Amino acid sequence: MIDDNLRASRKTADQRPDLQLSFEFFPPKTDAMEERFWDSIAKLAPLSPRFVSVTYGAGGSTRERTLRMVRRITTDTGVPAAAHLTCVGATRDEVDEVVRGYAEAGVNKIVALRGDPPEGVGQPFTPHPDGYQNAADLVAGIRRLGNFDISVAAYPEKHPQSADWDADIDNLKRKIDAGADRAITQMFFSNTDFLRYVDRARKAGITAPIVPGIQPIHSFKQIAGFAARCGASIPDWLAERFEGLDDDPETHALVAAAVAAEQVTELLDEGVTEFHFYTLNRSNLVLALARLLGRRT
Repeated sequence: MIDDNLRASRKTADQRPDLQLSFEFFPPKTDAMEERFWDSIAKLAPLSPRFVSVTYGAGGSTRERTLRMVRRITTDTGVPAAAHLTCVGATRDEVDEVVRGYAEAGVNKIVALRGDPPEGVGQPFTPHPDGYQNAADLVAGIRRLGNFDISVAAYPEKHPQSADWDADIDNLKRKIDAGADRAITQMFFSNTDFLRYVDRARKAGITAPIVPGIQPIHSFKQIAGFAARCGASIPDWLAERFEGLDDDPETHALVAAAVAAEQVTELLDEGVTEFHFYTLNRSNLVLALARLLGRRT
């Protein structure tokens, strides 16, 4: 039997270690989506996140919208904003121009990613001949331009294009050594995968924080599609929990809340104190998970 006195998730908020939370959004495409975007930002801002990040479309396709969103988050909400940045299909000068634009907008936090090729996830990546060659190269370039807070990606189930685990962890180490402050993982649904990944990184001499990326399941069908495209697996037990719920949104929502609550409380009990939430521009489940972790508005 697990002693509740030894579980961080069973302690009151004032007894737990200090937590760091961050939230990821994507640039809305329509007026209705933008209204939900800002409503969600307003509801999550009182949780005092480390930052709110805004994604950057393939090949920089949402460059202007991303800049507009992070600028407004910074000026209107007081919450630190982090802008995503990739090096796909752009020269070094073009990427550097974007970085300087972020700095001029008062944004000093960047999530630096190699990015997916325009042909789609899983296709071979070919660097621009005059561009940054990979994420580590991009991090080094950003670091040369100023004192930015830089996050990079990590893959608890190994990046699909990594030859083996040694190559995958070595790539993470290059990004950290180039100047990244932390790594944020791709979504995962097996905490064992995450904890094993952290062990691999620590054994390789990586001491930077590795923050679990948590994906609440607002739609199992949608998330399963995301997972298939990015190389994340859906455990059989998880698929079974959502089986037959496509036409039962109320039960689906309850199961999704239970699954996410189980994941974050298990991680908290394992000593994890930093969490990054992929919100899909929604706030309800994330608010509930923050409360379970002891963070109140």
